[in-house]
Amino acid sequence: MNRSKQAGMGKRIIVVLLVSLALTSVRLAEAQPAKEVPRIGYLDPASPEASLRQIEAFRKGLAELGYVDGKNIVIEYRHADGKRNRLVTAATELVQRHVDVIVTGSTPGVEAAKNATNTIPIIFATIGDPVRSGLVESLARPGGNITGLTIFSPEMGGKRLELLKEAFPKIRRVAFFWSTMNPGFSFAEAEAAGKPLGVEVQSVQLRDVEDIESAFKKVRKKGSQAFTTAPDPVMRLRQRKLLDFAEKNRLPAMYGQLDFVDAGGLMSYAPNTIDLYRRAATYVDKILKGSKPADLPIEQPKKFEFIINLNSAKQIGVTIPPNVLARADRVIK
Repeated sequence: MNRSKQAGMGKRIIVVLLVSLALTSVRLAEAQPAKEVPRIGYLDPASPEASLRQIEAFRKGLAELGYVDGKNIVIEYRHADGKRNRLVTAATELVQRHVDVIVTGSTPGVEAAKNATNTIPIIFATIGDPVRSGLVESLARPGGNITGLTIFSPEMGGKRLELLKEAFPKIRRVAFFWSTMNPGFSFAEAEAAGKPLGVEVQSVQLRDVEDIESAFKKVRKKGSQAFTTAPDPVMRLRQRKLLDFAEKNRLPAMYGQLDFVDAGGLMSYAPNTIDLYRRAATYVDKILKGSKPADLPIEQPKKFEFIINLNSAKQIGVTIPPNVLARADRVIK
């Protein structure tokens, strides 16, 4: 066989080998399962309506990091409407759906998720004291499968009472609405904060969202001159009722969530929880990229906002002193 024929045969053999390799690669690629889109479980102790702004903030945070629901991620939503049994069921459903991470916004939500799984990462956006609640080992190194952002600050409850007392120096009895679903904000701390201010803090404990009417009767019976609320999903579910109660009874109120004032409440001193939900997306991003919850430090609130609604003050017939107005970060007129 001459050299030209040998060269031609060699080229044909190379072509056949390359085609064969290409076909084999295609078959192998077809045999490989398509990469699954990450699934995020959103576990909400409240209702879709009550959590609309929080959900929007979380989705915005994800979008800023390049995640779009329905394209490169899927978000599974579960809402408990303030019912503990529904929260437990919802957490179990998300685990059964094999989500890659669970995002929730309260101590009850974290507890429900923790009881449902010890392997799927759990990210909280706004809870009380996660260490005292026994959910994590420490803020710096959470351990286990739980981490996120806390709204807890030891001086927060006392600061609300201080501002309320400064605005209305004559008040002596203040009702404190709090929920057994969120032990991170207990009555004992509120009571202790009131003593140096000469304020008797009266416990108004809600075990369920349905307790609200009986709670109002208790406030009237005790002769409370004002009230404050813990930053709790149960309060958010009964926002309208709390605002109407304050207006009807002409009671000054200091709320534990900023959106209460935007909705017509008198005053609020609290961290910006909407921003915290947006920031929770960064934890999701790190988890999806391989980080472990145990190694991600828990972030505390960095900035608190004091908001006053002068329209509400007019409706209940009170005047906010100039020195208190000067301390507000925002005044609604």
